[in-house]
Amino acid sequence: MYVFIPFAATQSGLPYNPTRDPVQFAFMPTATQVPQDTDWVAGSWDTDPAGVIYPYSAKCLVGPAGTADLGIGTYIIYVKVTDNPEIPVLIVGQLQVS
Repeated sequence: MYVFIPFAATQSGLPYNPTRDPVQFAFMPTATQVPQDTDWVAGSWDTDPAGVIYPYSAKCLVGPAGTADLGIGTYIIYVKVTDNPEIPVLIVGQLQVS
């Protein structure tokens, strides 16, 4: 199952296409646990030309065949976009695996 995170970005006040920037996800079991280097897994981008508010989506395949194989539980989802010079890390939601 893919986890999709709607995404929009600006640079100097203008719309910015982030799809050339690497995107990574971390799924943490508690809200107080900060992702470490080994917690990050690769994500990828989707584009939606009709998406006015969120023209892009960061996505990550979760499950036995995915980049993140999670056990039963609730996870805090972090997204990291590596740009130059900024590398924003955002808490973007929760994922419940049952």
